[in-house]
Amino acid sequence: MASQAIIFRETKDGKGFYILLAVLGAFLALGALAFFNAEHHGHHVTGMNNQIVWGLPHVFAIGLIVAASGALNVGSIGTVFGKKIYQPMGRLSALLAISLLIGGLIVLVLDLGRPDRLIVAMTTFNFKSIFAWNIILYNGFLALSAVYIWTMMDRQVKGYYKMAGIAAFTWRLILTAGTGSIFGFLVARDFYNSAVMAPLFIVMSFAMGLAVFILVLHFAYAWTGRQLGNAVMNRLRYLLAVFIGGVLLLEAARHFTGLYIAQKAGVENFILFEGGVYTQLFWVGQILLGSLLPLSLIFCRKLANNRVALLLAAAFTIVGGFAQLYVILIGGQAYPLTLFPGAEVSSDYFDGVINSYVPSIWELMLGLGGVALTLVMVTIGVKVLRFLPDSLSDAVADPHSK
Repeated sequence: MASQAIIFRETKDGKGFYILLAVLGAFLALGALAFFNAEHHGHHVTGMNNQIVWGLPHVFAIGLIVAASGALNVGSIGTVFGKKIYQPMGRLSALLAISLLIGGLIVLVLDLGRPDRLIVAMTTFNFKSIFAWNIILYNGFLALSAVYIWTMMDRQVKGYYKMAGIAAFTWRLILTAGTGSIFGFLVARDFYNSAVMAPLFIVMSFAMGLAVFILVLHFAYAWTGRQLGNAVMNRLRYLLAVFIGGVLLLEAARHFTGLYIAQKAGVENFILFEGGVYTQLFWVGQILLGSLLPLSLIFCRKLANNRVALLLAAAFTIVGGFAQLYVILIGGQAYPLTLFPGAEVSSDYFDGVINSYVPSIWELMLGLGGVALTLVMVTIGVKVLRFLPDSLSDAVADPHSK
């Protein structure tokens, strides 16, 4: 589909495969332990409470779900826009997307406390709820991504490759817009209620998903001893910079708009200047480490073609994405609800006060368990099926590159 020189084969390394699975299995066990502990003792063992009902597990879950949509972007560029250099990476792109989504959803399911409640969510729909729509969007994304992989791996259905790619591309944009709309439609929370949330989450997914893909691609090729040239990595490098810039632009628009609206002046002042850990995560985690530092690593001339610099840029982009989600998700809940605009509210029910939240070790273990499940799925998939081209050297991936 991209070039006749692209050949797919299974990996041959065995020892490293089992070592990696053992490490990831340990994190999976920690996640399972956290789930059973919360189910047995109740959610009071976590840092969540009646004021902060979405905690660190939800940050992990939404981060993985958002990254899933963005990870598929590499395959979409090759299929929908006909960029042949990206087409050989489409299989890995779709596998990573499916794995990230399942990893994120499993954290949400386990955080229910009783997984059997998922049956209610899957059989009872309130179509006025954006949450109900997202159940449909998640299942549709998994199905379309699986069909997309099928069209890339089975010559008998190769004729449907373009159609499947366009369907998956369209669906994932709707999926991420739906995830962002969960917050955009919550008018009760001043920090959530914004029409910018849907496009912000779409561009955020591009940045986080591509960053995860870059790391997985590099280490998969290093693990299997295959060639990965600078032509491919530099394409991904500058594409990542574009997405980081897009996130910065939309985030700036959201905050400038919030500062202009009198109703949101209080929560904007809280997040940007007086929010303590949330202010630090915003300026240091999201802006400095998650945006400006990766852009510096990408555009520094002395670091051109430097693979370590690109991997660091991708890693810091992921850190910045999770910091951004933490600020949006938990910082938005920490600021009190505006029950009576223009009046000062005080009561015994925490009205008018900043809500406190300290994540517990159990929440961190649960979140890391979801990440481990994602990596286990990708590792096994790359090991047993033909998801990786035999070579992505410059001569193969882009014969016209210098």
